[in-house]
Amino acid sequence: MKVKYFLWLLVILPIIGSCSTVDGESGKTPYDETKDMVIDILKTDDGKKALKEVLADDELKQELVLDSAIVAQSIEGTLLSEKGKEFWKKSFEDGEFVKVYAQSMEDENKNLLKKLMADPEYRAMLIEVLQDPALEKEIVDLLKSQEYRQYLKDLITETLESPLYQAKIEEILLKAANEKTDSGESEENGGA
Repeated sequence: MKVKYFLWLLVILPIIGSCSTVDGESGKTPYDETKDMVIDILKTDDGKKALKEVLADDELKQELVLDSAIVAQSIEGTLLSEKGKEFWKKSFEDGEFVKVYAQSMEDENKNLLKKLMADPEYRAMLIEVLQDPALEKEIVDLLKSQEYRQYLKDLITETLESPLYQAKIEEILLKAANEKTDSGESEENGGA
């Protein structure tokens, strides 16, 4: 009940304040005085509590949900505008933005791929595309191209120079050498 009176007060105060004249001393219009008063009221604990109760109202929430279609249309219109396209173009040139964007979409992309791979129709289409002779020829041509060979060479060189990879190779070689030594010793002991 207290909330209803508070809301009526917020509605009536500006009306009452607009009926008076301009205050000669402060130079403020009744509108400015009323606005300041309403802001002060909203900053109080009672004002905050009343706003929370109003925002928790189911009818108001329903109206906000209905207006979300308008919000969606506005966003769509903005994104498809020339300014929106320019914004996305500039944003995707920023490496940090691309990284954050990709990370935010990672789980959704994984789920989408899992669903697609479980879909028999999609799998059949994928197999059909991969078995297409034209695509197969393009892939073979790509793999034989000088650019791809250079890329592969650079990738292998970079991998071999990686300290992590070098440590793994060393570990594998030491393990193989130890096994060779152990098997050689067991043959000598077994044959004697």
